Amino acid sequence: MSNKELTKEELLLKVKALEAVVNNVGSYIYTKDINGCYTFVNHAVESVFNEASEGIIGKDDSHFFDLDVYNQLKINDQKVLSEDTLISSEEVNLIKSTGELKTFHTVKKSLTNDVGEIIGMCGISTDISQQKELENTVKEQNKLLDAVLNNVDAYIYMKDEQRYFRYVNNKTAEMFGQSHEDIIGKLDSDVIGEEMANHFWESDKLVFETNEKQTIEEVVDDGEGNLRHYLSVKMPYKLNEESQALIGFSTDVTELYQLKEEFKKQANTDALTGLYNRRYFFKHAAKEFSRAKRNKLDMSAISIDIDYFKKINDKYGHPVGDKVLIEMSNNIFPNLRQEDILARVGGEEFAIILPDTTLEKAKAVAQRICHTKNTFVVDTENNETIEIQVSVGLVSMKASDQNFDDLFARADHALYKAKELGRNRVYFDL
Repeated sequence: MSNKELTKEELLLKVKALEAVVNNVGSYIYTKDINGCYTFVNHAVESVFNEASEGIIGKDDSHFFDLDVYNQLKINDQKVLSEDTLISSEEVNLIKSTGELKTFHTVKKSLTNDVGEIIGMCGISTDISQQKELENTVKEQNKLLDAVLNNVDAYIYMKDEQRYFRYVNNKTAEMFGQSHEDIIGKLDSDVIGEEMANHFWESDKLVFETNEKQTIEEVVDDGEGNLRHYLSVKMPYKLNEESQALIGFSTDVTELYQLKEEFKKQANTDALTGLYNRRYFFKHAAKEFSRAKRNKLDMSAISIDIDYFKKINDKYGHPVGDKVLIEMSNNIFPNLRQEDILARVGGEEFAIILPDTTLEKAKAVAQRICHTKNTFVVDTENNETIEIQVSVGLVSMKASDQNFDDLFARADHALYKAKELGRNRVYFDL
């Protein structure tokens, strides 16, 4: 006996060791003959079939699997039994003895004799049912999450601290006019342009610097000269031990912003003429008065009343009276500077604040307003017109004025003086 030959006992030990490995490897190991009948199975196969090896050897898979429903196993076997090849694939099998549906990752290899003829096959299958179930659950959850994120009325995105997009929902992709594939993994400036990307980055970096949620109102030019307003909530998200990202939710609140501005405008303006109303006038005038007092600046105020306005209303009706007020408002405007404040403070009463204006300069403004020819067509068929005339009171701030109410009270007094003197004139209080 040579040194390389093993005794019978040694061979038996090796076989037993091999069997121990095969039976404890945690996978299903088996061999089949050229007809697809089992010639060897390990304990795992016995367990899944709920049958001892004696009841398995010599039988094909039709005894153990429902091959009419799931036939990938049959297709793979036929391939390795007809071609000398190796197959690695997934197989879904319905086990007859238990009714269980299992998914296996299977590797199958042809077995050949010394002359290369196929005499059978060997296989090793790993049960991946739980893994597949988990994968399917994750897919379903991702599908559900995508459905939610893609149908919510918000722009949702993820960016990392290097400013690369990690995720965008459909609404964001549509706004950028690009596909998801063209956005994800790209630098923000490559997707939306450097100027806009830098604009958004100002609030993005606050998230990374503070590691706290940020709520910001962002304003962006839509490229057509219109400003879009977004309410954005951006929160930090840890990708891994070394990388940070942010998740952003941006809602277009442009219509809400415009509505808010409209409410603000309505609160500050007269609905008929579009001029500032009494409330805004006195609020703004008080600020201008304080500024002028503090900085020792000039300030003048004009009070205007349409002469005989009640007679116009009584004779022609309120619709004509309203048109007179509108016409008067339009005719006063050309005489004013941008910084001057014109308001309708009563029925037919108007008032003007002239910041940084001396009495002499304010006189010229008041005279122009008073002497502007205001004619108004009342009856187009008869070509009947009326001429609108006004009385004007003018004052400039004095050291004795403690507040704007003192100043305006003098302007009103000057207005009544103009009326007493015959109307259609300017009276100024020295």
